[in-house]
Amino acid sequence: MQPTTLLLLLIVMTFVAYQLGMRRSLSVVGGKAHQLHSLPLYHGSFVALAAFIPAFLVFALWQLLQDTVVTNMVLAGLAPETKNLGQVQLNLFISNVRNLAEGGIVAGDVSPALQQAADQYIALSHKSQLWLTIITLLLSVSALFFAWRTLNKDTRTRNWVENAVMVFLVICSSIAILTTIGIVLSVLFESIRFFGKVPFTEFMFGLTWSPQTALRADQVGSSGSFGAIPLFVGTLL
Repeated sequence: MQPTTLLLLLIVMTFVAYQLGMRRSLSVVGGKAHQLHSLPLYHGSFVALAAFIPAFLVFALWQLLQDTVVTNMVLAGLAPETKNLGQVQLNLFISNVRNLAEGGIVAGDVSPALQQAADQYIALSHKSQLWLTIITLLLSVSALFFAWRTLNKDTRTRNWVENAVMVFLVICSSIAILTTIGIVLSVLFESIRFFGKVPFTEFMFGLTWSPQTALRADQVGSSGSFGAIPLFVGTLL
């Protein structure tokens, strides 16, 4: 099953779990919602979150690691002469394996070793997707059933749902803060590296901005010019 299809199926199961949770909460009190500790919508949300969150975490982690694991397994099965290629040639070989497996353009001719590696990559990817589908759906159904069975009139589902929402908001805000810190540190470290090679006075007071650096020493502007005065003037204009 394709990852997109599996994710859509998880979303559908989440909606079904919500409906089952609401109906279960009303059935245990004979339809008298005022006897419940939490509103029926909280019971439904509790079962829905139980059916979605663990399965989605496994799905996301699997998708993140699948390519690396499959690539390493393909590398382990390569012939010794292919494994002993230089790092650049080996990276090109792996890139060609992925392109060939996905129907893309391959650099150079398709050798028997390359075709064999691509076939193994396809087989392992299909097997990985099959196991992902089985494990994800099984985990979702099991969590749904467990949460559904635990519902009774005294279950504090409102507390569980509100805590889950709070954790989600904290994670989102933490990602925003950490992203901002990462941007600042990245700019800071790259600036320190830049000014380690280009004097600060040259950057601030230089009259020529030509940041291109040549690949060969005999090319024009091989060292580059990093005077920022033209940039400042252009911005002001």
